Amino acid sequence: MRQIVGAHNIYGSWTLFRKEVLRFLKVSIQTVLAPTVSTLLYLLVFGVVFEETVVVYEGHSYSGFLIPGLVMMALAQNAFANGSSSILQSKMNGNIIFVLLAPLSYIEFYLAFVGAAILRGVVVGISVLLVAAAVIRVELYSIPLILLFALLSSGVMGALGIIAGIWSDKYDHLSAFQNFIILPLTFLSGVFYSIQDLPPFWQQISTYNPVFYLIDGFRYGFLGVSDVSYIQSMVVALLFFIGLSLLSIAMLRSGYKLRG
Repeated sequence: MRQIVGAHNIYGSWTLFRKEVLRFLKVSIQTVLAPTVSTLLYLLVFGVVFEETVVVYEGHSYSGFLIPGLVMMALAQNAFANGSSSILQSKMNGNIIFVLLAPLSYIEFYLAFVGAAILRGVVVGISVLLVAAAVIRVELYSIPLILLFALLSSGVMGALGIIAGIWSDKYDHLSAFQNFIILPLTFLSGVFYSIQDLPPFWQQISTYNPVFYLIDGFRYGFLGVSDVSYIQSMVVALLFFIGLSLLSIAMLRSGYKLRG
């Protein structure tokens, strides 16, 4: 892997990006259809049970509140899974060396993997949203904000996926990363509830969860209301994305756990 980016190898980066996209599209039943169905089940179960009894925001149904959170949860988890599983699989199969020997810089490597993660996250998010819209009326307050937070969130989780894939030595490590970091961050980020309904202590704890801002800002794009200012959510999401991107690029540059 080249250490200095001079003339950018756009074709090489595009080829790696295309390879990663084709990898998840080839098993689209597992990578797109399965998360769509499982998210729809969440919506049906929680929507039916709490639709008439829970009102989070006045003027909005509980199902309307729930849909953006579920879309974001599916989007984030799949964006994370794309890069992390690909890098770990390549390391375990020993073919990561062929990627490292290619005339690609660490930044081009990063762009290809994060780009593919963003695309997978957005594809899954759109799929979930379309299926949900066939069952329940979906509100759209600001499409540009929805797209912005979808791209930012996919980028955040894509960069985090690169970090997890590089750090992991086997699937047990990646599973631990998902079960003890990704799942708690997503499930405790206001997907199913507003943090305003929590006791003050847990409200404060929730504000330290960066995924909360991804979901809250995304939800504002649908409903026009949120627990915190969408500007604050945008700033936190952007800083989180920059921080994780710099860390993942630094790990790629150093060859940590990649060069044997």
